[in-house]
Amino acid sequence: MNILRRAVPAGGEAPAAAAADALATGRRALPALGGSAWPRFLLAVAALAASILVATSVGPAGIPLEATVRIILSHLPGIEMADTVPPLWRDIIWEVRLPRVLLAGLTGAVLAMSGATYQGVFRNPLADPYLIGVATGAALGATAVIVSGAPHAWHGLSLLPLAAFAGAITSVVVVYAVARVGNTLPTTTLILAGVAVASFSTAITSYLMLRSTTHTLSVLSVVLGSFNTATWGEFTWTLPYVLPAAAVILLHGRLLNVLSLDEEQARQLGVDPERTKLLLLGAASLATAAAVSVAGTIGFVGLIVPHAVRLLWGPDNRRLLPMSLVCGATFLILADLAARTVDRPAEVPVGIVTAVCGVPFFLYLLRRTRLGAIW
Repeated sequence: MNILRRAVPAGGEAPAAAAADALATGRRALPALGGSAWPRFLLAVAALAASILVATSVGPAGIPLEATVRIILSHLPGIEMADTVPPLWRDIIWEVRLPRVLLAGLTGAVLAMSGATYQGVFRNPLADPYLIGVATGAALGATAVIVSGAPHAWHGLSLLPLAAFAGAITSVVVVYAVARVGNTLPTTTLILAGVAVASFSTAITSYLMLRSTTHTLSVLSVVLGSFNTATWGEFTWTLPYVLPAAAVILLHGRLLNVLSLDEEQARQLGVDPERTKLLLLGAASLATAAAVSVAGTIGFVGLIVPHAVRLLWGPDNRRLLPMSLVCGATFLILADLAARTVDRPAEVPVGIVTAVCGVPFFLYLLRRTRLGAIW
């Protein structure tokens, strides 16, 4: 399936009934999820909470699940339940494992939500958050710092995530600047510009790796993704970017439903497609850049999670976006757990685990494409 192909209903224009249904979906004053979806959403949240507890308790130092729960709860105001827990266990849980698990969850949530946004804007389930060069730009920025020999920290502030974030944002700005034509943002031009910028960034990154082979492992940890250096600082550093972007995306779920129509029909329903596309893609790209800057370029999460959610719970973006956020967090937490336990004492880059899960699913999507049943 050509990712640039636009979905046009049989017979050309969408029938009036479809337009009326979309308008009703966009304007209906209902809660974001709807009554029947709440039990499933709460079940997904419970699964996320369970995955956080299990992933935090599992590690080389055997710490019981009950002790893990007590350590976490003891950091809540007015609660002290870890008096009898060894101090070493407290440090391992709170300073090492929990930041890693939460950062993995935050990254998975961002990638899945951004993937659902990209798929909605481009009206194609094969789109993902890296489509316009965010990942390759971040990899280039981090690689430049690694091979330069410059200190990775400055006045206690890590330069690697800053450089990766700067590279990702630069790539997105260049792609937008190239693709924008007047007040419009043609989808085809945007994707082609993203492919070109991504190819250029990949070429420069490969060149820097070949010129500095002593740093190859460090660069690969960025390219394949890893959470083994996660800290509370990295987690809190991403929040000012991720939270506003997530709020913008979630509040535009009904408009994303309207964009599933042809753009001309969306205009007739009172939606400015160009402004909405720019706002949603900008928010998704900003959140993705922040996540990639601290976690590396972890693939397939933004592709497989939204589509799996769509297959199970339908295409309504008011449900798809929050469900993708929760399921993406759970998926990447479990993938990171597998990455650090499947080959003990060594650690597998989490990007390899997500690729092992994602490639078969991607081939399944392509098979459904041939059968005409992907969307």
